[in-house]
Amino acid sequence: MDLVELVYQVSREFPKEELYGLTNQVRRAVVSIPSNIAEGQSRQSTAEFKRFLSIAQGSRAEVETQIMIAQRLGYLKKEQTTSILNLSEEIKRMIYALTAKLN
Repeated sequence: MDLVELVYQVSREFPKEELYGLTNQVRRAVVSIPSNIAEGQSRQSTAEFKRFLSIAQGSRAEVETQIMIAQRLGYLKKEQTTSILNLSEEIKRMIYALTAKLN
């Protein structure tokens, strides 16, 4: 949820012409992370939960890529990008640890 808030905060500064492009795409991807974790947890099987955790990892990687693109296009400062990528790395480790516990 912290990552969602952070991405929404920084993406407010993206150019208006990106509203239906990169802004929308990165926001949808970041919301997908906790949404897939929640949906997977509510499923009736461990296998399904692990599948949704995998989807969440994919969305997390997508956010990282889109954030790096935003920085390269000059929409984000290096410090903003670093902050987001550090939090994403922490989430990556947490999801991998949860998946390992489920195995």
